[in-house]
Amino acid sequence: MEQFTRLSALAAPLALANVDTDMIIPARYMKALTRTGLGEHLFRELRYHADGTERGDFVLNRSPCRNARILIADRNFACGSSREHAVWALTDFGFRCIIAPSFGDIFASNARKNGLLLVRLTGDLCAVLRQHVESAPSAPITVDLEVRRIDFASGRTIDFDIDPADRRILMEGLDDIGRTLRHANAIARFEEAR
Repeated sequence: MEQFTRLSALAAPLALANVDTDMIIPARYMKALTRTGLGEHLFRELRYHADGTERGDFVLNRSPCRNARILIADRNFACGSSREHAVWALTDFGFRCIIAPSFGDIFASNARKNGLLLVRLTGDLCAVLRQHVESAPSAPITVDLEVRRIDFASGRTIDFDIDPADRRILMEGLDDIGRTLRHANAIARFEEAR
């Protein structure tokens, strides 16, 4: 898993509440067992017309948001069923950080395990961030996990809290297997003694 310490990138505003995991990636695209290629189906119903052509009014189909690595969403993002493919689709598209007032519980667990930083801010602060991005779409913002702060190009900053264990996992880039392998010597000694 890729470490996350600091990210300076373009952000995309998505002012939709209650975006469920089926909206993030419809079930019919979850046949793959790998994480690659799912980004093309991210927000499929919102990004494309029935004939497969792009919807010009959807934020991720417009420059510069096509290259966004930060998504500023609304409340209850990624609610619904427990599909890890939703995280895979977001990361395959290029997102490393989602900022929203709240997230689906299972999605939050899957995000941590796959190196996707979730930042919880109040609905008002998320609205301010989306407004900032809409008024200056080419200005990157910086999410600094080490100091737990979001920096705007204008100089404004917003502090955020994160669970210390989640922060450590992301900064060290350790998924469940990586965390287990940190104890490989102790596991080997146990197995040998047994």
